[in-house]
Amino acid sequence: MSLKLSVPDMSCGHCVASITRAVQALDAGARIEADLPVRQVTIDTAAAPDAVAAALREAGYENTPA
Repeated sequence: MSLKLSVPDMSCGHCVASITRAVQALDAGARIEADLPVRQVTIDTAAAPDAVAAALREAGYENTPA
């Protein structure tokens, strides 16, 4: 499943790495593409969308569907 999320607090490579770790803790095979200028991530994962959103919040990144 592919999710596109708006992550307003994502501003640098460290943020992308933190988001990647949070998602891959749920699904090690997940693929994450970040678009820093628009502060969005596209995530291809088998994990449930609510679980992904919650993992990002736990990592400190508020998010909404983009």
